[in-house]
Amino acid sequence: MAWTVTVRVGSRVERERFDDLALALEAIEARGRELERTGPRETVNLRVRRFDPAQQVIARIELSGPERFIANVNGGIDLRGDGAVEAFEGRVRRRVIEQRKGESAYAALRRALSPG
Repeated sequence: MAWTVTVRVGSRVERERFDDLALALEAIEARGRELERTGPRETVNLRVRRFDPAQQVIARIELSGPERFIANVNGGIDLRGDGAVEAFEGRVRRRVIEQRKGESAYAALRRALSPG
């Protein structure tokens, strides 16, 4: 039974498998913190539409569980162009995980996806 962590940055896609949920969540946080250091993005202006940094997802790190076709064990982290980090549950229909006071997006993801 393996947990799959998929990292999408631009057109690059990387996948890594873990036997343990805790290890997969640690890998998500480590990779996310590394990508956070890439810095904020500029506004993208396409004549017809303008994308502010907060609207841009510069990287997405997704977690798929071993029972992904039986139970909804999916979630991840979005890193936005303005430096914001947002945790989500789901895959096709992503739902933002609200962070509690003093909680990071990574801790919120851990809380939402960890059993018990």
